[in-house]
Amino acid sequence: MKTDGIDQPKGFVDGNWSAAAGTGRGRTSPWIAVVVVLVAGGAGWFGWKTWYAPKHEVKAPVAIMVSTAIVQQGDVPLEVNANGNVTALQTVEVRPQVSSTVQSVHIKEGQTVKPGDLLFSLDSRMDEANMARARAQLLRDQADLADARRTLSRSQELLERNFISRSAVDTAQAKVDGFEATIRADQAAIEASRVAISYGSIRATIGGRTGIINVFPGSLVTPTATAVSMVTVAQISPIAVTFTLPERQLAALREALRTGPVKVTALPNDGSKTPVVGRITFIDNTVDPQYGSIRIKAQFDNEETRLWPGTYANVNAVVQTLKNALTVPPQAVVTGPEGRFVYVVQPDNKVARVPVKVVATTAAAAIVEGVQPGARVVTEGTQNLRPGTLVREGKAGGASAPAAGNGGH
Repeated sequence: MKTDGIDQPKGFVDGNWSAAAGTGRGRTSPWIAVVVVLVAGGAGWFGWKTWYAPKHEVKAPVAIMVSTAIVQQGDVPLEVNANGNVTALQTVEVRPQVSSTVQSVHIKEGQTVKPGDLLFSLDSRMDEANMARARAQLLRDQADLADARRTLSRSQELLERNFISRSAVDTAQAKVDGFEATIRADQAAIEASRVAISYGSIRATIGGRTGIINVFPGSLVTPTATAVSMVTVAQISPIAVTFTLPERQLAALREALRTGPVKVTALPNDGSKTPVVGRITFIDNTVDPQYGSIRIKAQFDNEETRLWPGTYANVNAVVQTLKNALTVPPQAVVTGPEGRFVYVVQPDNKVARVPVKVVATTAAAAIVEGVQPGARVVTEGTQNLRPGTLVREGKAGGASAPAAGNGGH
């Protein structure tokens, strides 16, 4: 367009810009259409999502399967286990007291003998001959004593009549005293011969079972310590079991012995699962400083001879009883960075972490403090739990079982 010979820009009319300048009359920007389409589509999707789309139900949390047990309260005996060595209460090595020859053997190997039973007979003919000679000497000296007493009596009568001197009477009295002493010596010789003869009969000093017989009729035996014993007799009923306990158990064991006998059970290596029952009879007077242990001896009647000297037996002793103690299965106690705790199942079947203090642990239960009696604790599946986790009882564990009978035992 030209005005007064001057070219005007397109869209400029009478000094003003036209409304359609730059875009053209009746034209719309394509971006506005795109925006309108997007807004309309979003609104439609939102409306469909809100009013017409199917609703998804929120799933409930999955309960973790666990096994539980009830916290028990009661008296709990604290037991200690040890490997014991079975020893005979008494063992006697039979040896002769004099050198002689075995005349007879009156026992068999493995025979049970009682105190006083005859075991061996030795050749005692020499001792019997000495006994006969001592008795003959006694008879002769008794005759001399009788003659000396008659002489003394006559001398005393003559002294009263002043027929002899006082010294003659004293001489007669001295002869009587001498013969009396000789007779006492003869009696002692007879007793010595009797003792020597008794050495020829070797008898059992204790009751027990005989071992291997090392001599036979005709064997020469001597009383020397280097010589082989004739036989060994071991007392096996009753019998003892020696074992060791840690020194930390000493105070509790001594306290238990003050209140009465301490029962001990031993399981022999005979294949049977039934233990034998005995009691503690001895505590050594010294603790072994190298191992920190002390020797204990228990005695068993052993009427069935299930315990045998030299064998081993598993010993179980109750050294202390905790009154009204709380017990849970040992696997219920979990050890974490903050210490030991148990998972307690709440009424809503969610678990809570409860710190506990373990007082002692046995094979059947853990004695704890910090949890309420009757509470239900998790025994299996604790590795998958956190405080507030929903749980349910598993079939493997069955219904909520007690921690242990009678307080854990």
